Amino acid sequence: MKKREEKEANHERWLLTYSDLITLLMIFFVIMYASSNVSASKYKAVSDSFKIALGGGGGSLVGPVDSVNANGSNERNDNKEVSEENKLMNLKENVDNYLQSAGMSTGISTSIEERGLVISLKDSIIFDSGKAEIKNDYKKKLVDLGSILNKMDSYIRVEGHTDNVPINNNKFNSNWQLSVIRATNVTELLIEEAHIAPKRLSSIGYGEFRPVADNNTEQGRAQNRRVDIVLINSKYNEIENNKK
Repeated sequence: MKKREEKEANHERWLLTYSDLITLLMIFFVIMYASSNVSASKYKAVSDSFKIALGGGGGSLVGPVDSVNANGSNERNDNKEVSEENKLMNLKENVDNYLQSAGMSTGISTSIEERGLVISLKDSIIFDSGKAEIKNDYKKKLVDLGSILNKMDSYIRVEGHTDNVPINNNKFNSNWQLSVIRATNVTELLIEEAHIAPKRLSSIGYGEFRPVADNNTEQGRAQNRRVDIVLINSKYNEIENNKK
């Protein structure tokens, strides 16, 4: 009888081994998951959990090297963002200085947004009302502006915008068409005269549907009739590169 009891006890020992194996696998996958997400806070949380689960020992499963790597990665990202912001700020300063010297600061505004540097041109200074041909006396100034932009390696998007007053003349059936052709003409001028590489440029028309002011007032409609030249933030370069 005694021998039979010992045999049955030995038969169930595999459960302990199985339980230990499952626990080790769980720890392994948690470590793998934590390693794939470089975050100092996540590493610390995982480390603290392990210390508690394994008896509160003084050692840490996540050593200082990993923490340094995590912090280093965050610092590199922060430095990259600061560098990009400085680059856009310097470019904005150069553009503003040129606009001031060329007497165009009243017709063009610049701003830095998350997507990059936005140079907004009032339609009345480069186009006649209801037309998409760039005024001859403004082409040279636009080319000079393009030469400044060509010193950067950023992607550039030219966006056409209108107010909400319907257009229907012998050239354009809608504000969509007017905004697209205006943006395209500016883009082609930057390619042909400012020698900006075509692969860095794109043009798009938004018509009346992305206003920056109230279309119920004349002043607001005047602000909405514009062409924006956007120097894309380099953090979106991979997206732009994949647009093939």
